[in-house]
Amino acid sequence: MISADALTVEFGGTTLFKDISFIINENDRIALMGKNGAGKSTLLKILAGVREATRGKVSAPEGTIIAYLPQHLMVKDDKTVFEEAATAFAEINNMEARINEINKELETRTDYESDEYMALIEEVSALSERFYSIEEVNYDADIEKTLLGLGFERKDFTRKTSDFSGGWRMRIELAKMLLRKPDLILLDEPTNHLDIESIQWLEQWLINQGKAVVVISHDKAFVDNITNRTVEVTMGRIYDYKATYSHYLQLREERRQQQQRQYEDQQKMIAETKEFIERFKGTYSKTLQVQSRVKMLEKLEIIEVDEIDTSSLRLKFPPAPRSGNYPVAAHNVGKAYGEHRVFSGANFTIERGEKVAFVGKNGEGKSTMVKCIMQEIEHEGELLLGHNVRVGYFAQDEAAGLDEELTVFQTIDEIAEGDIRTQIRNILGAFMFNKEDSEKKVKVLSGGERQRLAMIKLLLQPLNFLILDEPTNHLDIKTKDVLKQALQNFGGTLIVVSHDRDFLDGLVTKVYEFGGGKVTEHLEDIYGFLRKKNMENLREIERK
Repeated sequence: MISADALTVEFGGTTLFKDISFIINENDRIALMGKNGAGKSTLLKILAGVREATRGKVSAPEGTIIAYLPQHLMVKDDKTVFEEAATAFAEINNMEARINEINKELETRTDYESDEYMALIEEVSALSERFYSIEEVNYDADIEKTLLGLGFERKDFTRKTSDFSGGWRMRIELAKMLLRKPDLILLDEPTNHLDIESIQWLEQWLINQGKAVVVISHDKAFVDNITNRTVEVTMGRIYDYKATYSHYLQLREERRQQQQRQYEDQQKMIAETKEFIERFKGTYSKTLQVQSRVKMLEKLEIIEVDEIDTSSLRLKFPPAPRSGNYPVAAHNVGKAYGEHRVFSGANFTIERGEKVAFVGKNGEGKSTMVKCIMQEIEHEGELLLGHNVRVGYFAQDEAAGLDEELTVFQTIDEIAEGDIRTQIRNILGAFMFNKEDSEKKVKVLSGGERQRLAMIKLLLQPLNFLILDEPTNHLDIKTKDVLKQALQNFGGTLIVVSHDRDFLDGLVTKVYEFGGGKVTEHLEDIYGFLRKKNMENLREIERK
């Protein structure tokens, strides 16, 4: 059992949260929710022990292993993938080495009555008790199983970590964390760099082998599948629900409605009290009553209503010219980098108005195919764009193209046309830019903020064919709902590369799977495709 007692965080005269307390029990799987800037990541860091609260403390039983996966990592590059994963057991290996070192020293010492000798005896006894209480495991087999589950292949085990992108390094850190079999796992946006298969593997691991888990995630399906409790950080305090995320949303709306009623009743009472004070403040017989009401108002704690959910905002695309019947057609398309063959023989035709997903493990060619369609890279075969196609492309590094000297508001004001100009503030708000943020220059924004701004810019242009490569990585659940609804109402053609099942559900009607050097068409929605894949995997296991 791990307890957070009266945690308070203050900086620059601002209180992020105050006097929050809660207990994490074994088998609690907690979704830590709240709007961006509410203090979720700060609270996770305090639980992990990498940041101190201004006041309050976190307590845990001696020997408790707490593992923390932050959003951004610094990974050293001097080891292979397997060696780096094996550092998860460094503490155990160091313990064993120290036991052997002390035993050798005790063999040669003869000062049996000295304090130093007794100190060594006590140290080796304590270490041995801890070491032999650890469950005996085949470390190499555990490492292999975990790395394979997170999407690595055996040939990757001997490659240097420096060969891998940030997303794959994140997986190495995740593997190290899981291998330690911690008592509490703290995860900050763990799915951003995982493909669908790896996310499902992680879900199963956490459900079947994880102990206590606290997760911050904008992946609604992931959160709903793994958690049984929701802690919301809002307006400096927390609300604790013994409920999944979907159930919590219902309970939170009920709470907000109750707060609104209480607020309105209190405002009515305040108005009536002020009216009484004004009316009788010069009347001698009412002096005590007037003074009593003035004091009561001074002491009154004003009821606050939680922030309103902005997901009701409707984004509407500007009208675009009608494209030809087939915005994109691929004939025998292939791509190789030197000896490495990404895919070959890809054939598909996407009709006007179709919304399709590109899915598959990382590195199987989804983004490569998008770059081929956008004519950014050379390829084998033929890729044809249809008549009158106006393409909007959102790349994973889309933010790099923004003008750094413009403010957030100016960036959108430059391209907004017609009625949409009156909605700019609301649209920025839906994508987590408040009034103060909208006046910031692009050059001071974080990577995630730039990505969100680039997304808004794309959505407000008159386009009839959208290609979005991992568009939801830096969006919270409410903002993803705004984007998803806009795309559902988009009259043009859509290709979306994504690992976010909930985002794809109800948005795409066809799936193109990238894997094994080929592109396979599936005429199902995302969950139909996943069910089919699971059945195929089960049949494959049975054959083996």
